[in-house]
Amino acid sequence: MITSLDQLDPTKKYTYADYLTWQFQERVELIFGKISRMSLAPKTYHQTLSKELLYRIRKHLEGKKCKVFTAPFDVCLPIEADIPEYKTENIVQPDICVVCDLKKLDERGCHGAPDLIIEIVSKSSVKKDLHEKYDLYEQAGVKEYWVVHPNDISISVYLLNSSRKYEFQKPYTLGDTLHCTVLPGLDINVEETYSDIVNEPEVPYGTNAKRV
Repeated sequence: MITSLDQLDPTKKYTYADYLTWQFQERVELIFGKISRMSLAPKTYHQTLSKELLYRIRKHLEGKKCKVFTAPFDVCLPIEADIPEYKTENIVQPDICVVCDLKKLDERGCHGAPDLIIEIVSKSSVKKDLHEKYDLYEQAGVKEYWVVHPNDISISVYLLNSSRKYEFQKPYTLGDTLHCTVLPGLDINVEETYSDIVNEPEVPYGTNAKRV
């Protein structure tokens, strides 16, 4: 029985079946089979942005079939359509996700690509969110991906095109209103969303996730 993260081999690939047997408190994700540690205590700005976005999305979804979830919430993302669920090597806990196909939900979480995923980046997560998760969400078929940049006061939006590749839309910043594509009618005023942010000193980072 695995009761400590230290018992796992960071060079080895694991699956969802392995993940379900682990009995330790640390939060981890599996990205293409590799273990990725998660922060146990998100910063104040992270919690504030998550709360503001969740409030606006939840309000928009009232009376609609789609469901919104926040971390910790397991999302199992098979890359190949015919792969058995327990052989999947990708289990993530997005900051926020919206699922409209309710057949993907069960008591353990979501099995399949959410319609919308939102990640709030920090210095410790920027590489994972802008590269590893970007690649994973693109390959898994997540239709819309938002990357929220606290210090830049911007939200970068990526939409999946007909070739199953992300197209960068634009960075939405102060004075802009983000119009969600997969949830028509969901409009996010960036200035209002950031109005209560307590800034954490850190070096600003860019808005483009990856050149494709």
